[in-house]
Amino acid sequence: MKELPKVYFERLLESSPDIVIAVDRKGKVIFYNDGAEDSLGYESDEVLGGPVERFYRSIDDARAVLGAMRDEAVDGAGLVKNFETELIDKSGTAVPVAVSGTIIHDHRGRELGSIGFLKDIRVLREHDRLLTLGELAVGLAHEINNPLEVLVNHVQLLERYLRQKATAADYSREHERIDAIKRELRHIQSIVERVGEMAAGGDYGTREYLPGRLMTDLGADGDSPPTPAENDGTPVATAPDPDGAHPGVAGKTILVVDDDDQVRQSMADILSSEGCMVVTTDSGTEALRYLSRSPVDLIVSDVMMPDMDGYELFQELQTQYGDVPVVLMTAYYYDKDHVIKRSRAEGLEDVIYKKPIDPERLLELVEARVGG
Repeated sequence: MKELPKVYFERLLESSPDIVIAVDRKGKVIFYNDGAEDSLGYESDEVLGGPVERFYRSIDDARAVLGAMRDEAVDGAGLVKNFETELIDKSGTAVPVAVSGTIIHDHRGRELGSIGFLKDIRVLREHDRLLTLGELAVGLAHEINNPLEVLVNHVQLLERYLRQKATAADYSREHERIDAIKRELRHIQSIVERVGEMAAGGDYGTREYLPGRLMTDLGADGDSPPTPAENDGTPVATAPDPDGAHPGVAGKTILVVDDDDQVRQSMADILSSEGCMVVTTDSGTEALRYLSRSPVDLIVSDVMMPDMDGYELFQELQTQYGDVPVVLMTAYYYDKDHVIKRSRAEGLEDVIYKKPIDPERLLELVEARVGG
């Protein structure tokens, strides 16, 4: 088998975008490629013949790399792969790198020096950081959405109560306060939606909030939830109020499936205020168990639940109760697990894309599906 001439390897090393540094047995730099110049800022004539320690924060860091090459417990004597450390560039900035290198021996087994291929991992670390921040943003938005929905729903109920019961003077005064609450809730909703969009697309700007300190520019313009009774997952029925503004839904039985207690209760309040008999349960499993013994006119289910997601529940409902209309509700347009897309492919017609849900939008949708 023919071996490539030495010049081929030299050209490859010289043109590699990764940092390639070789040192002799005394730790003097004998090879320094173009990739090293680009990443570390030193020209070859500044470092060739000089100590390799100049690239490290301390001599101990430099010795740690050579020690890893010699350590059989790492990757075998004389060899190291993806050993993470930091180099210091000409400006004094730390550059995280993953080192793959080997000790070079002569024909008698004596150490001549070492060569290392060093991958600048700043981009990889930034990518990992952004993924983590994206997951944090989605989780935070999800946790905010449930109590936010309760607030929106209860403000709607409060406004309806005032319209029916308060005097003209009292209603005028309290209505202004309710409008202020609604305005601020809409502002929070727009912020939460923007966070979800940013997590999905990674497109965002920054602005200064203190001298030298930046924050994400969310570009958003813009009553405490009751403590629910303990619920062991057993379906709970809410009696209807006959004096609603959507007579087409009066007398209909609606099954609400959501793992959040307060979301279930607030949706039950809205639907029952329009004359619906509302049954709530906290899981897809309990919903199917209830349906096995009692019919309903409509099912409204959250997409994300611990026992089964909205798509899995929808599949079961299609198989067992195909004639019962189903509405899925989700907090985000970004459908990471394609729950909505897969459900639509199976025949899902109605989706409420925003939690908190606009109560009027919910009632209009329910009336369109079961009214008459």
